[in-house]
Amino acid sequence: MEQEKRTFSQWFLSRKVQRVLVITTFMFVPLLLLVVFTYFPFGKMVQFSFYDKKYIGEMRWVGLKNYIDVFQREEIFQALFVSVYYMGGAIVQMALALFFATMMVFKVKGEAFFKAGIFFPYLIGGIAVGFIFKFFYARGMVFDTILQMFGMDIENIPLWLQDKSINNISLVATSVWRYMGQNMVLFLGAMMSVDPDLYEAASLDGANKWHQFRYIIMPSIKSIIVLNLILSISGSLSAFEPPYVITNGTMGTGTYFVIMNRLAHENQKVGLACAMAIVLLAIIILCTVAQKLFFKYVFDDGTADESKAAVRRRKQEEKRKKAEAKRGGAAV
Repeated sequence: MEQEKRTFSQWFLSRKVQRVLVITTFMFVPLLLLVVFTYFPFGKMVQFSFYDKKYIGEMRWVGLKNYIDVFQREEIFQALFVSVYYMGGAIVQMALALFFATMMVFKVKGEAFFKAGIFFPYLIGGIAVGFIFKFFYARGMVFDTILQMFGMDIENIPLWLQDKSINNISLVATSVWRYMGQNMVLFLGAMMSVDPDLYEAASLDGANKWHQFRYIIMPSIKSIIVLNLILSISGSLSAFEPPYVITNGTMGTGTYFVIMNRLAHENQKVGLACAMAIVLLAIIILCTVAQKLFFKYVFDDGTADESKAAVRRRKQEEKRKKAEAKRGGAAV
């Protein structure tokens, strides 16, 4: 019996076609927004990086000159060096977040209060945090007053924002204060997924809190640790609010983003700023790939009980024992 041909309306109203239409319709708006507000501006930025361009006026083709200037300008290299301070702060921030999260897992009095207090700074906007610490570090203001209460002479207290030996450390401390709570909550969520019976069994076997942290918590959340460390170190390359609001990038505190903002908006070197953005993107990609490869080699991204290095050492040890056993059998 020949299959009856369907009309266009029957085909259009079929379940399969309707499902495709619904999926396409719901995807259209997000994809359109993504193209218009992300991919198209990125393409224009790449284009502008090859031009000598201001916000108003004609563009002049300069080829790779802007990229050459990025690697020749001393202020840009200084900005990359300042990012090292923020990378160090990211590691300190991760260590503190891991410490406080571990304390919360082992239950302390006032846990909810401390958890809310540590997480609260993350809810404050970056500009607001900048203004808070701008007055906190100002000469004779909050921090200096607290130190004087403990007996320090005002003449012996350093200028937290003017002294080039410590001003970047002061600014990094603001980022540590703000983002530590976010990482603590992420670590705490990962730790809460660990079976509590493991802690009880470890306690019965005589394991203290340090042993439980080292042999139960760390192996269980190492993938979260690796992910947070990659995001924190990559984010330190694009630090902006603290140096911009507190010092406006002066006295050696200008980060890469602050210098890029100054060149684009104050000096009207839009093409050079676009080239800086492309170079920063390349640096972040290289750092992320390098970190992923390193942690995959060392920690195996938490997907196995042993890291690849540990597996290789174990296999080498097994080969060595087999070789010794063969030599022993041959001697007999």
